[in-house]
Amino acid sequence: MAIRIFVTGGTFDKEYNEITGELYFKDTHLPELFKLGRCKLDVDIRTLMMIDSLEMKDSDRNLIAEHCKTADENKIIITHGTDTMADTAKVLATKLKNKTIVLTGAMIPYKFGSSDGLFNLGSALAFVQSLPHGVYVAMNGRYFNWDNVRKNKKTGEFEEIRSA
Repeated sequence: MAIRIFVTGGTFDKEYNEITGELYFKDTHLPELFKLGRCKLDVDIRTLMMIDSLEMKDSDRNLIAEHCKTADENKIIITHGTDTMADTAKVLATKLKNKTIVLTGAMIPYKFGSSDGLFNLGSALAFVQSLPHGVYVAMNGRYFNWDNVRKNKKTGEFEEIRSA
C-alpha cells in the first residue's frame, strides 16, 4: 500500500537565514524526516509548491485537489502551512471522494531542532492508514474531520470547532 505525499510548503519546510533573520524556502525536509523516523512505508513524495499558506490562493488549492484526484494512491498526506490548512481541507472534501487525505504541518520549522513536524508527520502516517475515506487534519497527536477543526491562534494548537 503506497502513500502519496504532496508537499506544499508551510512552516514544515522553512529555513532560517541567520544573517537577515528571515524564514525562506529551499527544499523539502521530508526525505530527511522519513530517514530520521526510520520509516519503512512505501511513500512517494512530490513537491507541488513551496509557499506560506497565507499566500495560498484558490488556484493553488485547486491544483492540490487535481493532483489528489489523479494520484493512483488512495491514501494521501499533504504537508501544509497551519494558518489555512482547514481552508484547503474544505476544498479537498468538496472535490474528492474515495480517498483518505490527511493534511499536517508544523508550528515550528524542522530546522529549528525543536519542531513538532516529525511527530505530526508520524501521526499523519498512522492516521492515513487507519481512517476511512475522507479528509482530515492531523496535528498535536490528534486527527480532526475537515469540517470540525480550527487553529487556535492564542494557544497554537488545533481544536474542534464544536464538541463531539
